[in-house]
Amino acid sequence: MVKAPGPTRPDHRKRRRGLTVILVDTFLMWGGFFMVVPLISVHYVNDLGWAAGSIGLVLAVRQLTQQGLAFVGGMLADRLGAKGLICAGFFVRGFGFVAMAWANTFPLLLLSATLAALGGALFEAPKAAAIRALTDEHERSRFYALTGVVSGLGLTLGPLVGALLLRVDFAAVALVAGCCFFITGVLTLIGLPPVSLATERGSLTHGLRLALHDRPFATFTVILMGYFFMWAQLVISFPLAAAEIAGTPDAVSWVYGLNAGLAIVLQYPLLRLAERWLRPLPILILGVAVMALALAGVALTSTIAGLLLCVAGFSIGSLLASPSQQTVTASLANPAALGSYFGVGALSIAIGGGLGNYAGGLLYGVGERLEAPALPWLVFSSVGAAAAVGLWLMDRRQAGRRVGPVVEPVSAPRR
Repeated sequence: MVKAPGPTRPDHRKRRRGLTVILVDTFLMWGGFFMVVPLISVHYVNDLGWAAGSIGLVLAVRQLTQQGLAFVGGMLADRLGAKGLICAGFFVRGFGFVAMAWANTFPLLLLSATLAALGGALFEAPKAAAIRALTDEHERSRFYALTGVVSGLGLTLGPLVGALLLRVDFAAVALVAGCCFFITGVLTLIGLPPVSLATERGSLTHGLRLALHDRPFATFTVILMGYFFMWAQLVISFPLAAAEIAGTPDAVSWVYGLNAGLAIVLQYPLLRLAERWLRPLPILILGVAVMALALAGVALTSTIAGLLLCVAGFSIGSLLASPSQQTVTASLANPAALGSYFGVGALSIAIGGGLGNYAGGLLYGVGERLEAPALPWLVFSSVGAAAAVGLWLMDRRQAGRRVGPVVEPVSAPRR
């Protein structure tokens, strides 16, 4: 498929300002999100005695709603521009998290989580497309690396602050997390320049049809579902296991602190090292395989030290996989309709992450009832292994067709 030239972009000074705003937003987004979402399972399952499966369902609905409707935000952004959709999404998510402070029944928790997800559906694809539009090809990978470090900082501080606030009340956690998103909305409204995302004008669904009929992009999106299935366990299964093994909810912050600390320290050098020998897609395959092995390792441990060792392996795999999948996605996206492409790409998170959240809570409970705690981790690992094989076959097929690399060379991307 012949791709159209990229969308018209703001001048250099405005682009720099816009990318700086996105970095600040990224820190507050990751901090606010991981301040409250991992503690949902700890608070409602461990503190209030709710079934793990019901919390897994709430998290799955949130995931499916956000990423499943992201294509709507993407289509609207192609038509209206990115800035307004991003701001609206931040404010809606803020209200969703604030509402969670009073969610003392299952319907209220589900409603507040769905509202937060709708906010994410509005900002996710426009934000990803805005990064693609505001960066040049040679600088895009470095910006992904920088966002990885910034998100790692947010991921480190968010759970720590959440654990401290949980000593007061879960409502305090939800209120502070909501305020993080209100702040991002205001900063974006003030600092982000208008960003055009589409070079072709057609019907509202024109970009959606382009993305759905783009076979390499669609294939990649489907295979990525296995990666996001695994990644979802960082939100539900790892926190549950950590709190149970250690006997304290503070262990959740240990998991996220270790994960984020490795991201801050190793993100840039690890990617630079890998890129000396591998292209982004093989790096992604390697990262997914390492994550799958780490999940299998959890089945073999019953100590907090062993669990944290597996978390470290999982994190290292994610440091390889996360930026590489972003780079591949950005490269495959047609500039004629960036918003729609990133919206369709989010279906991998919607379906894979949604199933991962639901299966994580459900299988964790099944493992406890059957006195087979290794069961869920072996299932998670098998899904990841299947995804790695699928990506390997995709890479081999592309090489066999002699069409060149699936993506452009990069220097250091990161989620």
